[in-house]
Amino acid sequence: MAINFVVTKSSPPELVPPSKPTPTGDLPLTSTDKSRLFVPFTSLKVFERPIHEPAETIRCALSKALVYYYPFAGRLAARTGYDVHIACTGEGVAFASATASCSLQDVRFLHAPPVIPHEELALRYGGERLSMSSPLLMMQVTEFSCGGYVVAVTWNHGIADACGLAQFVQAVGELARGLPLPSTIPIRHDESLPDIPQLVSVIPRRSPGFEFTHTDYAYTDVTIPWSFVNRVKEEFRRHAGVESSCTTFEVVTAAIWQCRTRAINAKPNVPAPLMFAVNVRKHVGSKDGYYGNCLYSQLVEATSGAVANGDIVDVVRWIKETKMRIPEYLRRSEDEMELSKEVIATLCGGYSMLSVSGWSGIGLDAVDFGGGRAVRVLPNMERTVVPSCFPCLPYSRNENGGYGGANVVAFCVFKDHVEQFHTELANLR
Repeated sequence: MAINFVVTKSSPPELVPPSKPTPTGDLPLTSTDKSRLFVPFTSLKVFERPIHEPAETIRCALSKALVYYYPFAGRLAARTGYDVHIACTGEGVAFASATASCSLQDVRFLHAPPVIPHEELALRYGGERLSMSSPLLMMQVTEFSCGGYVVAVTWNHGIADACGLAQFVQAVGELARGLPLPSTIPIRHDESLPDIPQLVSVIPRRSPGFEFTHTDYAYTDVTIPWSFVNRVKEEFRRHAGVESSCTTFEVVTAAIWQCRTRAINAKPNVPAPLMFAVNVRKHVGSKDGYYGNCLYSQLVEATSGAVANGDIVDVVRWIKETKMRIPEYLRRSEDEMELSKEVIATLCGGYSMLSVSGWSGIGLDAVDFGGGRAVRVLPNMERTVVPSCFPCLPYSRNENGGYGGANVVAFCVFKDHVEQFHTELANLR
């Protein structure tokens, strides 16, 4: 049944500056930051329990949090002969409030998938590329008729990764609850960090003239059954030995990779690489509270035929073995990355690849503005340049973390392949 609803902005977006004067000057960006500059991401957090005047409460707390996280209130800048950096101008972040003429339950926001367009709940940068003068972060608070609300944070990925964003929004929540200051002391520039080799920096150098462009992939919100996850974990233990185990992330990622590869039905010899982002803070010794980008993009190479027709336990093993070699890969330079011409060509916007970002266990669901933690966390992408998915999203509707399975949001298949993708997923037992 179609649901009629209206989302109404209370007023045009405003700039929210820090509530007190903050330091000025320039902050450098790391090579990891620069490889993700001008890439917008959105995190939507769904809160079921009401709080008093959510938009105003969160706006005030946001202004206070920017005193500690003042680089977010700045802008990108570049002087002649210098790299792009953060200019700490204190201009502020964009903020908007809105109301929805429906309840969270009406639009299935407490289920998978919801039926309300995410675009109506978030501020968007618009256009093909972000500009240097764009706010580094934007927030919209939408209150629903049931008293629940959604907080959508859109940010320039070059300023913070998802872990860093979670730390910042947790600070906003702490200040909204009346704490005198954030529990974590934030650090934006850590001069002790080593250079982290970046796959996304290597691709343009080995494919001169190539530039990632937006491609329309269908939005899918699916659930991988716990029965399937637990069965594969048990099979993995039987094959690898009682002391070996695999994670839910590895099983769910393998399932999405395999189902998607089967759905798009590429030729068996076509490369179907899996690229997944890894938080390497513990590997490189970043300081506590560091909220800049600290990611490494790991690659699992395989052909479409091997992924589509392989035993799921083997696909899980490929992912696990690659993850175990991350310390070794971090010691290599970008010039030492071994990539075939075929894989490079596939990574340059090829449909047979899959990019994965894990948002579980990093604190995105730990945000509490006063009424309890988020019951769901959902990603959205204003620009999709490669097939992408977000497995194992925080989802606290029951003791297992969801309605019988691990929640996955993906932008990884064309509209013509959605039905077959869902058919493959439905066969998981």
